[in-house]
Amino acid sequence: MDEALKENMMGALENVIDPELGIDIVNLGLVYDVDLNDEGVCNVTMTLTAMGCPLAAHIEQDVRRALSDIPEIKEINVEIVWNPPWGKERMSRYAKIALGIPD
Repeated sequence: MDEALKENMMGALENVIDPELGIDIVNLGLVYDVDLNDEGVCNVTMTLTAMGCPLAAHIEQDVRRALSDIPEIKEINVEIVWNPPWGKERMSRYAKIALGIPD
C-alpha cells in the first residue's frame, strides 16, 4: 500500500469522533494501524479508551462508514485490541490541548 493511500485512510478516520471525548480517534491515538491488501481488504487495528466501552459498536460503525468512500477499499475489518494498552501518551498534541491535558 502506498503512503498517499494510507494518509487518505487515516484522514478519513479523523472524521470518526469519540462520542465521549469529542476528539477524533486518530488524534486520540486509538488507531494503531491501517492496512490494505491486494484484494481491497482493509484491516484497521485500533483500541478504545476503556475496556467495555458502551460505544464500541457505534465507533466501529463510524470507522466502516468513514472508510467506505475510498474506492480502493472493498471490505473493512475492524479489530479492537487491548494490547498495547491505550494511554494519554498516545494522544496528539492537538488532542491534549483540546482536553486540557498537560504535555
